[in-house]
Amino acid sequence: MVRGKPETWTVPEVGAWLEGQGFGQYKAAFTHHKISGDILLLLSEKDIKEDLKITILGDVKRLHLSITKLQQEHGSLDSPVAPRNISVPSSNTGYPCQHHSVPQHNLHPSTASVPNSTTCNRTRTYSSDSQASDFPEQQQQHQSLGNLRRPSGMATQLQPEYVKTIISCLYMLLVTWITAIVMVFVHDRVPDRERHPPLPDIFLDNVPHISWAFQLCEITIILLTTTWIIILFFHKHRSIAIRRFCALSGSVFLLRCATMFITSLSVPGSHLECAPRDPSDLATQLQQAWIIWQGGGLSIKGVRTCGDYMFSGHTTALTLLNFFITEYTPRRMYYLHITSWVLNTFGIFFILAAHEHYSIDVFIAFYITSRMFLYYHSLANNRALHQRDSFRTKIWFPMFSYFEAQIDGIVPNEYSNPLSRSNIQHFWKTVIIILSENLFSNNLKEKDN
Repeated sequence: MVRGKPETWTVPEVGAWLEGQGFGQYKAAFTHHKISGDILLLLSEKDIKEDLKITILGDVKRLHLSITKLQQEHGSLDSPVAPRNISVPSSNTGYPCQHHSVPQHNLHPSTASVPNSTTCNRTRTYSSDSQASDFPEQQQQHQSLGNLRRPSGMATQLQPEYVKTIISCLYMLLVTWITAIVMVFVHDRVPDRERHPPLPDIFLDNVPHISWAFQLCEITIILLTTTWIIILFFHKHRSIAIRRFCALSGSVFLLRCATMFITSLSVPGSHLECAPRDPSDLATQLQQAWIIWQGGGLSIKGVRTCGDYMFSGHTTALTLLNFFITEYTPRRMYYLHITSWVLNTFGIFFILAAHEHYSIDVFIAFYITSRMFLYYHSLANNRALHQRDSFRTKIWFPMFSYFEAQIDGIVPNEYSNPLSRSNIQHFWKTVIIILSENLFSNNLKEKDN
C-alpha cells in the first residue's frame, strides 16, 4: 500500500501502486517514461494507449478508471483527468454537496485560513469559454498551481502574441476600406426605383415606417461597442480576444462585400432618396469611400449609402458584438448577457422598422455571422477537432490556422488591471525582447552577407 498523497509519489511508488491495482505488467513502461505521482494524475486514455503503448482495450479502460478513482479519493479537483460522464450533485439541484477537508497548501492565500470547505463538483462540457469562470474556487487553485492544472478543456498555454494581434487588426482595417470602396461602387449602380420598385416583403409590407428607428439602431451599436471595449480593457487575455474579433469581423464583412457586389437589390422603401449616380473619376470615388470609412458607415455621422442591401452590415455588427460580449464574460453575469441579447434583438427590429433593409438581408446577416462565430470558436476550443480537420481548416480558414496555432483549448475569462505596475513592466519587457530578437536576426543576416 502506497502512503502519502498521489501528487507526491515517486516513480517507484507509482510502480508499487500499479502492482497493487493488478497492472504490474505495465510497471516497466511507466518507469521508462518516468511517470511520477503528479504526472499519473494527468494521464488520459490517449496517453495510455499511444504513449505508454498499452494496446489491450480492457486494461486501458480499467487503468484509466483506477486513475480516475485515485483522483476522486484524494480530492484532486484541479486535475484534468476528472471524468466527464460522472456527475456529483450540486447545491442548486436540491442534493447535498460533498464535504471534505481542503489542504492548506492548495488554497489561495485569501482562503488559507479556512480549515474545511464544501465543494460541489459540477460536471459540464465546456463548449464556450464564457463557462470558464463558473468555478472561482478552482480558478484560485489554478493560478497557484499554474496552467498545467486547468479544468478539462481549458487552454494550458496562453501567450499574448502581439504580432498576430497587430496583423489581425490590419486585416480588419483593410477589409473596412475595401467595404467602403465596394459601397461606392454599388451606390453608383443602384437600380432605378421607377423601373425596379421595392420587392414584396412580409415584414416591410405590414409594419409602418418609423423614421427615427435607424438612429436608435446605431445608438445600440455604439452602446454594445462601448461595453465590448470595457470588457477588453480588463480581460486578462485581451490580445487573444481582440485578435479573434478582428479576424471574424474582417472575414464576415469581406463576405458581405462579395454578396452586395454580385447582386444589386432594388431600394426597399420609397422614403429612401437613392438613385444611380453619374460616372465619376477615381479621385472622386476615393473621396466618397473615405467619407464612408471615417464615418464607420453610420448615418448619425452623416454617411448615406444605397445599394448595400445583401446583407445587412448593421445586423452583422450587432450580432458580432453581442456574441463576443456573452462569450468573453462569465456566465454568472447573466444580467449583462440578457441586456446584450435584448439590444441585439431590438437593434435588428429597428433596422426593419426603419425600412432600411429587406427582411432577408437581416436574416442572412444574423445567420452567417452567428454560424461563423460558432464555427470559429468550436474549432478554437476543441483542439482535437482542429487537428483532425487541420487540412480542411487551413484551406477554409488560413488565418485561423495561423492565429490559433499556439492555443490548445478554451480561453478562460480572467481579468486584470492593465495599468498595474506589473502589467506595464511585462508589456515593456515583451516589447524589448521582440525588438532585441529582430535586431539580433538582422545582425546575423548582415554578417552572412
